[in-house]
Amino acid sequence: MSASTVSVETPSGKGAGDENFPVGSFLIARPLRPHVAAYYAFARAIDDIADNPKLPPAEKLERLDAMDRALGEDTSEPQFAKAQALRRSLLETNVDFAHARDLVSAFRQDAVKGRYADWAELMGYCDRSAAPVGRFLLELHGEDRRHFVHSDALCNALQVINHLQDGAVDYRDLDRVYLPGDWLAEEGETVEALGRPRASPGLRRVLDRCLTHTRELMRQADLLPGALASRRLAMESAIIVRIAHRLVGELARRDPLAGRVELTRAQFLRCGVRGAVGGLFA
Repeated sequence: MSASTVSVETPSGKGAGDENFPVGSFLIARPLRPHVAAYYAFARAIDDIADNPKLPPAEKLERLDAMDRALGEDTSEPQFAKAQALRRSLLETNVDFAHARDLVSAFRQDAVKGRYADWAELMGYCDRSAAPVGRFLLELHGEDRRHFVHSDALCNALQVINHLQDGAVDYRDLDRVYLPGDWLAEEGETVEALGRPRASPGLRRVLDRCLTHTRELMRQADLLPGALASRRLAMESAIIVRIAHRLVGELARRDPLAGRVELTRAQFLRCGVRGAVGGLFA
């Protein structure tokens, strides 16, 4: 593939409405929304490349490398428009380019790696695939980097929640499994358990163990809204914290292999209202 002659992106059709959390909501200050949109558009584009089941790993890596290079240099090539938009945004706001490049690194890993030995290895991936999103938002709002520890916990928890929601699909379509391999082995299970119509008792125990560790992350994440100087960002983060807690509860009582576990519109709205009020007075 020549990056100069072939489109680099492979759009999946997914958008902000497919996420577990509000993207660029009205709570984000209006002057900052274009920067959030530029970051999300770039993240969505490189995620789609990594998750495209029709592309061989080598071509995914080539496309991701091309997007990464476009972050670091000016180019008028239209296939790099999203990388260029984010480049301009990061230069204008003086936000660290690492929050974008870490995402590229994680999605390069997705292109070639489909198994995780243990929870620590999974968290190492989440530190580059999820945590940069929260770090970007905090830095964009001028928040203290000391609070990255809280936003990292929230973002990593959301990533694990997403892995549990989509575990069967990821295994079927991408042969990618984000469950710790040592926990599966302890239960006498293999990744093939994700191909069944319902979770076996052993797989259920692995899922519950993931949820236990996710709750531990959420204890750290609960401190985020009250730590932030921006009231708008505090409200936004409080909403996301509530959504995460509710999804953990739903995943604990429902089988994600039997059907995707997600919130109803009413549940989502309740989390929004209660989170916004809680964040306002955090």
